[in-house]
Amino acid sequence: MHALSRRTAATLFALLLVLSLLALARSSAVPAGTGLLPADAIAPTVEQKAVARQIGAILERQHYRQARIDDSMSVQIFKRYLESLDSQHAYLLADDIAEFSRYQTQFDDMIRTGQIEPAFLMFNRFQQRNRERLAKAIKLLAQEPDWQVDEYYEFDRKDVPWAQSGAELDELWRKRVKSDGLSLLLAGKTWAEASKTLTDRYSRTLKRVDQISADDVFENFMNAYARTYDPHSSYFSPRQSEEYRIAMALNYDGIGASLQLTDDYVTVINIIEGGPAATAGTLGVNDRITGVAQGADGPIQDVIGWRLDDVVQLIRGKRDTIVRLQLLPAGAAPGSNEKVISLTRNKITLEAQAAQKRVETLHRDGTDYRIGVITVPAFYQDVAAMQAGDPDYRSTTRDVRRLLRELRKEKMDGLILDLRGNGGGLLPEAQSLTGLFIDRGPVVQVQFSNGEREVLDDPESGVAYSGPLAVLVDRFSASASEIFAGAIQDYRRGVVMGQTTFGKGTVQNLVTLGRGGQSAASGQLTVTVGKFYRVSGESTQHRGVEPDIALSSPIDMQDFGESALDAALPWDRISPVSYQRATGVNRELPELAHMEDKRAANDPDYRWLQEDIAANRELRKQQRVSLNLAQRRNERDAEDAARLSRENARRESKGEPALKAVSDIEFDKLPDAVLDQAAQVMADMVRDNPTRPGTTRTAQSEQN
Repeated sequence: MHALSRRTAATLFALLLVLSLLALARSSAVPAGTGLLPADAIAPTVEQKAVARQIGAILERQHYRQARIDDSMSVQIFKRYLESLDSQHAYLLADDIAEFSRYQTQFDDMIRTGQIEPAFLMFNRFQQRNRERLAKAIKLLAQEPDWQVDEYYEFDRKDVPWAQSGAELDELWRKRVKSDGLSLLLAGKTWAEASKTLTDRYSRTLKRVDQISADDVFENFMNAYARTYDPHSSYFSPRQSEEYRIAMALNYDGIGASLQLTDDYVTVINIIEGGPAATAGTLGVNDRITGVAQGADGPIQDVIGWRLDDVVQLIRGKRDTIVRLQLLPAGAAPGSNEKVISLTRNKITLEAQAAQKRVETLHRDGTDYRIGVITVPAFYQDVAAMQAGDPDYRSTTRDVRRLLRELRKEKMDGLILDLRGNGGGLLPEAQSLTGLFIDRGPVVQVQFSNGEREVLDDPESGVAYSGPLAVLVDRFSASASEIFAGAIQDYRRGVVMGQTTFGKGTVQNLVTLGRGGQSAASGQLTVTVGKFYRVSGESTQHRGVEPDIALSSPIDMQDFGESALDAALPWDRISPVSYQRATGVNRELPELAHMEDKRAANDPDYRWLQEDIAANRELRKQQRVSLNLAQRRNERDAEDAARLSRENARRESKGEPALKAVSDIEFDKLPDAVLDQAAQVMADMVRDNPTRPGTTRTAQSEQN
């Protein structure tokens, strides 16, 4: 009997302990009891507190810098988080900053204990100030400003001190609202129309402010830690983790429609070919989605005014399941009869984001040169399909190999791989893509913080294409693009043309967070664990890949690239590895560059591009704009006249008729002058190449 009583008491004690822990978990989910956050404030969840501790431990243990999060780093994280909230110093007051300053040496303790409420307090204050500013901005629209006053709006405020008073911010926002209105007047609107447009715009922004979730705040907060280590360590919330997976796999399960938020409506802007929406034919471009229901008979949930990503999550779902959409048809006024359509979800392939090909034909001295162009937007791979053993899984290398076969059938003479704007992707794809153009050998070196070094080789012997090759890059070509371009340059396998690349030469490891680490239910962390080095031993970090033949680009190297980012790791070099260079290309480079310089100087399209770049560079130097309507109109008219003059000079050089107004310029139809010049260089390479298509060497390469 006594033993039974002790067992019963132990059971009761355990039950009470479980109930106490559950109560504690519930109270921690919205920690109003701490006194730091009010009951209605956005607050961290218990899970986010645990994930914060996990992220802190991973950064300290795994990051290349091997740096401890201490008081000194805490100050840096505090400043980065503050700037992420209000980078233009347009919402928070100096008093707010002074109040927050007591936390600046606590960010190290916060991520270790998980007591991250101070960061949420800072956000809630920012959200409060945001609401205040937008509400005042709407009130300002009740009266038309005086457009004859000579005053200026300083729009670049990142280095301006925080406002000392509400009155100082009132004056800033008066000018900001006036500048927004002036822009609409310059576009031909009356003040009544401009006032309504801005009222709607500010009201929508105010609504978005109130739709921010704890996940949004937590993601931004954790990135303040990650990016204090370096610019490429990042935390992805569960939702953003799924977007990353889709970007790498180029597929998802859904209905096959591209959506955007227009006013309060999620609007269809494109139907993806081959998807359920295209097959059914019941969903049209500019239809507005007003409700979403799950299954054949689930209730319709009204989604007017929702965030775009929340609506997208409702529409996506498992393959072969049904989703029903309530639609306001394109052009129909709000309140018109709506219709409900039913679609069965299926696998959607994002072909527009995959590698694409075309042929550019040049005619010179009685000879036609067929230049193949393969555009590679990213280094992608459907990892899940590959691991599942799918023999047809998608990847950059597989797609490019297929496109090469097609281009050979079209009898191309030379090849340009266009990597402009390619921000990178999966490292194995950079390796295997390089292997399509070299027979065998190392592709890239990786060095880790402990000094351990790994050499990554071409995974397959043989080549898929051995003819004339050029790689076209710009400042936004980064990471895996730089590995590929650097290897092609070091092997002298082809010519790199364009602009100096981004300079991201760091290796990231993707860590799935939460219990077990098997699903991304708690998000993912990319953490920098090493640095890339070319086979020549030079890092691509910070400096990028220098082109063999420079071509103009509208991207400003001072404003973009690794060298423009805070906390970027430095450039260095290690010892080279043994590799076999090709012959011929290096000999041709000086002559190719000389011929290109002469040709570009006489190309009206290329001259127009260079002049347009120079004009835009001058405009970017401005940090303020006039709020005098007459002065702004004169400035705009002068800019338009200069733009029209440049365009008509280009057209005259090509024997085309002049345009009467700048509005007649179809900017989306202007030629790609950089690619055209790259094609001309390739024609030079083909003309001087002793192994034109049809030779034994080319025939052998086509069998690989």
